[in-house]
Amino acid sequence: MRCSRDFDFREQTVMMRHARPSSDRISGQRPTGTSRRDFLNTAAGGFGGLALSTMLSQEADGQSHHLATAKRVIQIFCPGGMSQVDTFDYKPELQKRNGTPFDPGGELQFFASKPGDCRGSHWKFRQHGESGLWMSDLFPQLSQCIDDMSFIYSMHSKTALHGPACFMMNTGFTLPGFPSMGSWVTYGLGSEAENLPSFVVLPDPGGLPPGGIINWGSGFLPATHQATTLDTSNPDQPIADLFPPSDFPKATPAADRDGLTFLNSLNKIHQQSRTGNTELDARIKAYELAARLQLSAPEVTDLTDETAQTRTVYGLDHPDTRSFGRQCLLARRLVEKGVRFVQIYCGAENTTARKIRPNWDSHEDLPRDHGYWGNVLDTGAAALLKDLKQRGLLNDTLVICTTEFGRQPASQGGEALGRDHNAGAFTAWMAGGGIRGGYGFGATDELGFKAVQSPTYSYDLHATALHLLGIDHTRLAFYHNGINRRLTDVHGNVLRDLLR
Repeated sequence: MRCSRDFDFREQTVMMRHARPSSDRISGQRPTGTSRRDFLNTAAGGFGGLALSTMLSQEADGQSHHLATAKRVIQIFCPGGMSQVDTFDYKPELQKRNGTPFDPGGELQFFASKPGDCRGSHWKFRQHGESGLWMSDLFPQLSQCIDDMSFIYSMHSKTALHGPACFMMNTGFTLPGFPSMGSWVTYGLGSEAENLPSFVVLPDPGGLPPGGIINWGSGFLPATHQATTLDTSNPDQPIADLFPPSDFPKATPAADRDGLTFLNSLNKIHQQSRTGNTELDARIKAYELAARLQLSAPEVTDLTDETAQTRTVYGLDHPDTRSFGRQCLLARRLVEKGVRFVQIYCGAENTTARKIRPNWDSHEDLPRDHGYWGNVLDTGAAALLKDLKQRGLLNDTLVICTTEFGRQPASQGGEALGRDHNAGAFTAWMAGGGIRGGYGFGATDELGFKAVQSPTYSYDLHATALHLLGIDHTRLAFYHNGINRRLTDVHGNVLRDLLR
């Protein structure tokens, strides 16, 4: 595992423009002298270096920083800003003050509005499981899994803008261009799958999230660690351009093989004098993987071998829940086959509503929008947790569900049915992979307006996830533009109360 080495020859060879990885991820000292790779690249026409590169790229075993309880991650991302006070964060005082002025002095300004009256939850909260934790009636199926889940009630963000907040939750930075969590994980741990990508993203069929594909980019890490996106709505062509057009008869398997062999030889000749070009290296590996994916991708996305009961539980027989249910079922199939990191999007870009908003951004009518997306998330996420548990996969699969920020406890809009953005408070939950079930961490104030007990940023969530994967977040670093960069920047504390 890459994160285990204080001196890794691979780190000396990834020479990107304005970027150099550190040979010591703890101290950040630059490599000095001549590496084994440098020597082999100058000997025998570079063939030794190519052989070493192949061996090292296939190596994904070794020792992590400490004993891991999770081997893989499934992250559910709910873009738009899920309301914590209507879902997981029970606020009886807010209910008592329903209809009274939230800001009697008129001093506050929310993201896009002045505060309206206090608005209690649109759904009733109940206690569930042996833990007795509270969850709203928006999630009747997910509430059955509550004893397997840990809730972080005190999440907050540095911004109330959708794009930057999504970037922060995914990469640890509000600016674009930084590696996503999935890229960091695969950079540190490599892959368990030979014929599938190590990092797969399943976007919402309705479109990309705020900020688009930057949310799962590899940033300044080697380009091979960027995600592969699967089109869950097109089982015949799950990866764009993986198969030739059906109306092109000359694109036969034999012709493909000959063409790829010739292309590979040209690429390797071109690569010999450009060993620092990680994009070229990633492109070569992508072509090689694409050839294997022509067999493995249709197999993993073909759900005909799933039972009718499984398809029903995931909601595949209902038009509202079908798409996200398919994403969740595919996530389970992908991790079964060794994919290290799978990210699922429950919602697309934040645009104005037609019938409903295309994500959780509920400015005008939260009962309408959250009512729809709550059913979608409830069906798919509950089925995923139960399925993983039944198959014995939940023990070493970390499931994370988050959004980019929360919503205000006061009403918004002419009919007082909406809620404005709230960067000061939201809830995330984690399950499996060594997480303590039936536990709530941190707290917001009595109205759910602001995190007040153990305020938690994405840095802490990321540090905790990496810890469960056996990675010390302070040691997983990449030297870039004179700085030893980390997923957690210069912050982050492992939330040890959440650990089993």
